[in-house]
Amino acid sequence: MASKPEELTVDYQEGGVHTVKELDKVILSKGAWTTILFRYREWDARKEAYGPEKYTIRRYQKRNGEYQQRSKFNISSREQAKNIVAALQQWIAEEAEP
Repeated sequence: MASKPEELTVDYQEGGVHTVKELDKVILSKGAWTTILFRYREWDARKEAYGPEKYTIRRYQKRNGEYQQRSKFNISSREQAKNIVAALQQWIAEEAEP
């Protein structure tokens, strides 16, 4: 288990195959509760290739010196990611208006 947010990953190997390959991560918040946005690809055994980029937001709680995953939200497609970004940008712009 990880004791630092930088050590947390979505990388996963099974049977010698790198089934989930982490491409990048952004630590959104640190502390007793840590939130991380991951960019990754999953191995498609039928096609024998990695699929399209995916994204997930994970929340971890630190207990007894180690982080444990408590929740996650998977962003299912690039289109959904764009829609989330557009909505957040609109809300932030509205907030800035007097």
